[in-house]
Amino acid sequence: MPTPNLRALVGTPKTKIGTFLFEFATPGIGQILKAAGAEFAVLDMEHTGFGFDTVRSVVRYLQAADLPSIVRVPSQSRHHISRALDTGADGVMVPIVSSVAQAKAVLEAAKYWPDGTRGVALGLAHERFAMRSEPLLPRLAEQNARTAIILQIEDPRGAAAADEIAAMPGVDMLWLGHNDLSVALGEPGAFDHPDFAQAEQATIAAAKKHGKSAGRLAVDAKQGAEFARIGYDFVSIAGDVWLLQQAFAAGIETVRRG
Repeated sequence: MPTPNLRALVGTPKTKIGTFLFEFATPGIGQILKAAGAEFAVLDMEHTGFGFDTVRSVVRYLQAADLPSIVRVPSQSRHHISRALDTGADGVMVPIVSSVAQAKAVLEAAKYWPDGTRGVALGLAHERFAMRSEPLLPRLAEQNARTAIILQIEDPRGAAAADEIAAMPGVDMLWLGHNDLSVALGEPGAFDHPDFAQAEQATIAAAKKHGKSAGRLAVDAKQGAEFARIGYDFVSIAGDVWLLQQAFAAGIETVRRG
């Protein structure tokens, strides 16, 4: 069974719920998340030290569970973006995209001709190692159509350019990097500050206006529900580390009090 198409979920009104993987790159992780009801998982390279050997394995684990995979790459470097997609990831999340020019460079690295200049090597992981004899052009178009491009808005320049960025063909989602945005605004952690609220609202509005998706990471399910209420349609309930800690801490408290 093919993995559900991530791009088909973009811009749809239903809230899509997943989580981040920061630590548990284990063979069962995809099936564990799928059994719990997850609709996507983001494997983080930016803050974990995960390398591409780990990415290759985890993408296979998620594919085995029919769970769409997103790789957050550590930079806007071309080789980070294209290599993540060559592992077979369904989407790539790129940090600190602050301008149309940067967004265009991401698309160039992520998309095959004629939409970009991604280096061509087919019949590998992103094609599920299929032995195919079709002409080259339809296969390039197929990969362009399945690859979701998620750009992180993490500073005031990115928020100001959100409408132009979201309007670009090939950009599928704007993901608010809340911590970095608050720091860039000079108000670390002040998520109720008027400047933060304005930037957030501009990002969500830009995504909705152009039929794209808006995403954000929540600290817990309660906050995730609030994010869905204000317009995010992709919501990550925390990450693997914090989910385990939260559940275990709550269990300890229950036992102690009992």
